[in-house]
Formats: sequence, structure tokens, C-alpha cells
Amino acid sequence: MRMIDIIEKKRDGHALSKEEIFFLINEYVAQQIPDYQMSSFLMAVYFQGMTDEESSLLTEAILHSGETIDLSSIDGIKVDKHSTGGVGDKTTIVLGPLVASAGAKVAKLSGRGLGHTGGTLDKLESIPGLSINLSINDFIDQVNDIGIAVAGQTANLTPADKLLYALRDVTGTVQSIPLIASSIMSKKLASGSDVIVLDVKIGAGAFMKTLEDAEELSRVMVNIGQSFGKKVVAFITDMSQPLGFTVGNKLEIKEAIETLEGHGPEDLTTLVTEIGAYMIHSANIKPTLEESKAYMQEMIASKKAYQKQMEFIRAQGGTLDDLDDFISVKEIIEITAEEEGYVESINALEIGLAAMKLGAGRKTKEDEIDYDVGIVLNKKVGDKVAKDEVLAYVYNNLKSIDDILTQIYDAFILSKKPVEKQPLIYKIIT
Repeated sequence: MRMIDIIEKKRDGHALSKEEIFFLINEYVAQQIPDYQMSSFLMAVYFQGMTDEESSLLTEAILHSGETIDLSSIDGIKVDKHSTGGVGDKTTIVLGPLVASAGAKVAKLSGRGLGHTGGTLDKLESIPGLSINLSINDFIDQVNDIGIAVAGQTANLTPADKLLYALRDVTGTVQSIPLIASSIMSKKLASGSDVIVLDVKIGAGAFMKTLEDAEELSRVMVNIGQSFGKKVVAFITDMSQPLGFTVGNKLEIKEAIETLEGHGPEDLTTLVTEIGAYMIHSANIKPTLEESKAYMQEMIASKKAYQKQMEFIRAQGGTLDDLDDFISVKEIIEITAEEEGYVESINALEIGLAAMKLGAGRKTKEDEIDYDVGIVLNKKVGDKVAKDEVLAYVYNNLKSIDDILTQIYDAFILSKKPVEKQPLIYKIIT
């Protein structure tokens, strides 16, 4: 079998066989196929696409390029959630303990942030003492003991995906639905859970910009998961403005805890309640989605979800006794409105980039993060704003940030007329 024949076959729009797909992945990981040929193949996929069967086969090949995690020793149905990334997206930090408090088993491997999107691991590591470096045995034991563990991905999990993503990043082939779907689902399947809930973001601060693309990506990923015998559901959710009010590691941890205490922002609370309902319903904890949703609300109202959050933090070595002293910065700067009106939009991408420039995120994988800095929105889309009223607070440790302040101010677009709020959840694909 020759790589050139596979490239030409895909270039001409033909479907590849299982043998051809496994050959190109296995040989590439073994360094028998050069980057220039794999780049050519990725570009052919970018233009010609893949059938559902090809996408599933590609996922399978990437999945078996390295280790997989066996969670069979965990009692009960294991649930997992994946977000395609956004600004202020602290969903996992709220959702994990919430679902675990209801009796589901949350065994989650998460990633770090890069660019304008924050990473769950970075946010968790902003908690003093908390470690995300768990051995597989400790990971499994913790899930059995308290119902939840969150750790970093092992080096040997889906090595083909790491190689392919690095190549896609520099060859203009990131935006390919079959390649995105196989990348995400190979990692989720390798992580071993029985139920996978996907949170596919759309909007300015998201990877997918249109509802049509988000629907197609969701459909392909759900199809892949079901072909492997998993329960999979995809939520298509809004990321045209940041989720919640906070952007930045410690700020988001604080907001996540406040949400579990019952006084979090409306959009975040709604999202975790809806997604959590699907997770515990799929884990056979409650017979209907309505009962599952009510149970999620009960876990927050009773403080059981908050107590599970504290138990999880302690189990992974973290200490978080006083939220008032948790965040420390040199200054908090107010950004105020120059005129009255209604918030028409808040560009999530620009807010995310501004937070990164403050030090809350990374431009490159080698950058260090300042856990304390970030942005707290005081207004969301649809809110009325008076002249000189605060739009956002900037938590800062840098010397000169005039350009960042301007970027944040410009992210807010005001209208003279009242503005309708956009839906938070556009569609649910099962």
C-alpha cells in the first residue's frame, strides 16, 4: 500500500477503506510517512470531506494509536462532557460536582487553554495545592470513593491526534469537520466513559461560527459515538458573549463555586442544569429528563453540589477556605459606558484575547499564566446601561494596559433600542 495512492484517492473524492485509513495513521505515528504527504492528505480531506463511515474509521484508528483507559472497575455508569471551547466557559468545574452529587460517576480528562479560550486544568490549578496529576489507579479510586476526578490527559493517549493536530495547525486544515470530529471523539472514547455529552459552542468566541456548521459537527460526533456503542448527545450553545460574568482562572473558580451555592449567573446555571439533566438521565439515575432537571436544581438548593465540590477539591490536594482572600491583584479598573443604551453584543473573542493579554491565558504553550487577573462583566446582552455605568471590571497586575482597556470597551456594542437576548441553547442533537 502506498501513501500517494491514498492521497490521490481522497483528492478525487472517493471513500477510503478501513485498511487504508489504519495504514496512514499507523505508518504516520511510526514516522514512516513524512509530514509533507500527511499534509497533502489533510488538505484533500479539507476539500473533499469524509463519509460518516470514514469519520468513524479515522476515529478508531486514532483511538488505537496509543493507550486507552479501562474504567470497568468503576462502579456504575461513567459520564463525561466535552466542550469545544469558549470564553468564560467554566462549565466542567460546576457540572462535574453537580452531576456527581446526584450519584453519577464523573471520570474526566481535561486539557489546558491556548489562545482566547481557557483550559479547565489551568483553572483548577489556580486553587492552592490542587493537583491534576493523578495516576490511573488513583484516578479510578477517587471516582469510586467520591464520584468525581478530573485529571490531565496521559502522554500515551491518542498520540496520532497530537501529531495530526500540530500538523493541521500549521497547514490551514484545522477547520475540517471530519478532522475535528475524529480528534475530539478519539480522546473521549479513549477516556473510557459510557455517556458523552458534547457542548458545541457557536458564535464570535467559539470554534464554530455558524449554526449549520455546529449542527453538522454535532451530528458527525454523535454518529461516531453511537457507532462505538456509547450514549452521546450534543448541545449547540451560544458563545457570542462570554459565559457567566467572569473570564480568568481564579475569577471563574469563584463564580463556579458561587453557582453551586445557588447564586450564580443565570446563563451558567441554566446550562449546567440542562446538560446535567441529560447526563444523570443517561446514567439511569432518574427515569425522565424533567425529573432529572428538577433533581439538578435540588442538588444546588440543598448545597449537596457545593459540598461535593469542596470534597473534590480536598481529594485532589486543594485548599479553598476563604473566597474573599482567594484573588489578589494590584488594581481593579472600571470600564464605564460613555453613553446610555442597551447592550446589543459583547464580542467574546475580543474579551478572551484581552484576558489573554492581561496574563490569564497563553499565546504559546510555554507562556506562564497569572491566575489572579481577568475580566468581570457587569453587563450582559440585553441589559440597560446608564451613562458612566460600569460595563466591566479589569483585574490587573501589569504596568500599562491602555490598549487592553480599549479592546474591552470596544467589545461592547450598545444600541439605543431595547435588545432581545439570544437563546443560550440552540439545539440538542441525539
